[in-house]
Amino acid sequence: MRLALVMVAASGASAYSLVGSAPGAGTRVAASRMVASFSAEELRAAPAPNTPPEEYDILLRAAKGEVTSRPPVWLMRQAGRYMSAFREYSDKVPFRERSETPEIATELSLQPWRAFGVDGVIMFSDILTPLPAMGIEFDVVKGTGPIIPSPLRTMDDARALTPIGDPYAKLPFIETILGNLKAEIAGRSTLLGFVGSPFTLVAYAVEGQANRHCINTKKMMMAAPEVLHVALDHMATQIGEYACYQVASGAQSIQFFESWAHHIGPGQFASFAKPYADKAMAIVKARYPDVPVMYYANGGSSYLELQADMVADVISIDWAVDMTTARQTLGAERRVQGNIDPTVLFGSDEQITQAVHSCVAKAGPRHILQLGHGVLQGTPERAVQAFVDAAKSAKK
Repeated sequence: MRLALVMVAASGASAYSLVGSAPGAGTRVAASRMVASFSAEELRAAPAPNTPPEEYDILLRAAKGEVTSRPPVWLMRQAGRYMSAFREYSDKVPFRERSETPEIATELSLQPWRAFGVDGVIMFSDILTPLPAMGIEFDVVKGTGPIIPSPLRTMDDARALTPIGDPYAKLPFIETILGNLKAEIAGRSTLLGFVGSPFTLVAYAVEGQANRHCINTKKMMMAAPEVLHVALDHMATQIGEYACYQVASGAQSIQFFESWAHHIGPGQFASFAKPYADKAMAIVKARYPDVPVMYYANGGSSYLELQADMVADVISIDWAVDMTTARQTLGAERRVQGNIDPTVLFGSDEQITQAVHSCVAKAGPRHILQLGHGVLQGTPERAVQAFVDAAKSAKK
């Protein structure tokens, strides 16, 4: 399954490829247009937000279980096209070139922190980033998204998956990006890494692309569950190692994204998602017990009770459940994160503030403020600032 990895860019834009070399040799980025497109002024970091020193590590402390004076705040999909500064790059440079070029990925990661004063800086990357290192090729096609030309459909495919091996050789840009970010924020914020959870990544490999019914994966659950289990077990080990690589490179906390949890019901979650997410997270906790691990199941609030005993230190909650219900389900001592509907950010500043303060009051202590999903494209930057300001004015 280890083939050339090609980026298909916009018409008229430059393209590039990640060319698979001999096993163990890793991959090399051959980019036709990299940071040369931008001046030193564009890539140079602006001044950091004016955050009081006592709040520099407020997110990390909350994720570790400390009750803080206010809820820390950051956002999923924090860097994105809702920001005009981000569009200056996304309109010029294809996604993988942005996410795998350290200078650009560093800049994009820092933009929301500098603009809004969020309490966490999350690395700009993608959940699919480690797949080529495991022998899963994919293309990114404009207007379609990631495409896996040879989906995982048989036991032979599952057994052909390879270990990541040496991530420093196969995914060197991750170490550089996180190292850059660590130096830039210099302890003034919490540095976050992230990975895709095993079920989501294997389901993507089985489907070959985004599929609203996840039909091939669900057929496999019924007809050949043993194939899924072999692939999931392999993925869990490799993603656990990949998350550890991020921690070794500077990440202070790791979020696991179960982006396709909305495709599965409680029984399927219990069989095919939860055990493998727990296995991957346990690898991180065994090696780095003091590093908080977060778990987010998009659409998983319908079986939130199944997440109460997961290995994660923090359970991120989607927007489809009231925070009072979520808190009752998970318990008062569970660290939680969430869960405002992202469309609230299309409202007025007053509506945003009301929603934030209501969520904080319902969540109580041990709460990190988040949206219940990523920031939506088209969200006004003013609204993101209002969201962050409301969090900083809230009291637990």
